[in-house]
Amino acid sequence: MKKRMFLMLIAAAVFITAIGAVKYGQIKKAMSQTYVPNPEAVTTVVAKSQEWAATLSAIGSVAAVHGVVVSADLPGVVEKIAFESGRMVKQGDLLVQLDVRQESAQLKAAEAQRELAKLTVERVTGLTKSGVVAQADWDKADADLKSAEAKIGEIKATIARKTIRAPFAGLLGIRQINLGQYLEAGAAIVPLQSLDPIYVNFSVPQQDAMRLKPGVDVKVKAENAGTEASGKLTATDSLIDEATRNVQVQATFANKNGRLRPGMYVTATVNLGSASTIIPLPASAINYAPYGDSVYVVEEMKGQDGKPYQGVRQQFVKLGPGRGDQIAVLDGLKPGQEIVTSGVFKLRQGAPIQVNNKTVPSNNPAPKPEDS
Repeated sequence: MKKRMFLMLIAAAVFITAIGAVKYGQIKKAMSQTYVPNPEAVTTVVAKSQEWAATLSAIGSVAAVHGVVVSADLPGVVEKIAFESGRMVKQGDLLVQLDVRQESAQLKAAEAQRELAKLTVERVTGLTKSGVVAQADWDKADADLKSAEAKIGEIKATIARKTIRAPFAGLLGIRQINLGQYLEAGAAIVPLQSLDPIYVNFSVPQQDAMRLKPGVDVKVKAENAGTEASGKLTATDSLIDEATRNVQVQATFANKNGRLRPGMYVTATVNLGSASTIIPLPASAINYAPYGDSVYVVEEMKGQDGKPYQGVRQQFVKLGPGRGDQIAVLDGLKPGQEIVTSGVFKLRQGAPIQVNNKTVPSNNPAPKPEDS
């Protein structure tokens, strides 16, 4: 019985040793083999240098050359409203007429007083020449005439101040008064904005302000409205904002169609004139990271088995401004290098790739619509 048990233990030990030897051989063989991952499908572009004109972009707002809220100069009751909301008006067009019946009656009385004063001066003049009356009587009559004429001018000025006219040509806003309403002095009547020409105000860093001279070309784009316009830089503020160290500049634009409206948000681009050599790449080629921006350069590499394969090398780059679908690379690349333009998120240093350029990402510096 003991002998039988001993033989069974020996047999089990031999079996386990054999199984272990087989598994050891399999594991050793697997460890000796090099794992080669499947190549990733990517698109590429050959880097080419270009000359890009230096530009400066900033967020700006549209402002009217003339913009006011037309208001009542004197208190009174609205007798006539001669405009419609949202209409264009010319300088001097009647907007609102306040009640001037009392002033009109006073004007008639003052005119009658002036006529009497004129007759008195004429009579006293003749009598003064004849020596019948003293010079002082003529002086008094002449003063009364001048006082009557001044009174008429005062009443006419009051009537004119109650006849509210457009101070300049422009676009009216929404009416804020009603017929028969009593207006206090200074009460708002309607906004009025001139639209052609029009200003765009924006701020630039102080280090760039010295490069901006009057007459420099400026382009603006209103994103939501799809409006683009070209104008000229016309003024630079004399002060620098102490909080932001920015300088406010102003450009003037023709706006005959009225598509630029005061208060509108726009993107202003200033042409600085000088040009620099850069390498433009599609925005999809850039791998953004906190430790630095990089691209993947396609190169011939050797695997651990010594066999060559097509792989990628991560190259850190210095980026410049964007334009359309492209990003300017200022440093880190050379013309002629092949750069991965899509699929960069799944790559790593030395990863094998397979180039397939049947469908490539957009690489247009001026796409329609822009920044698509």
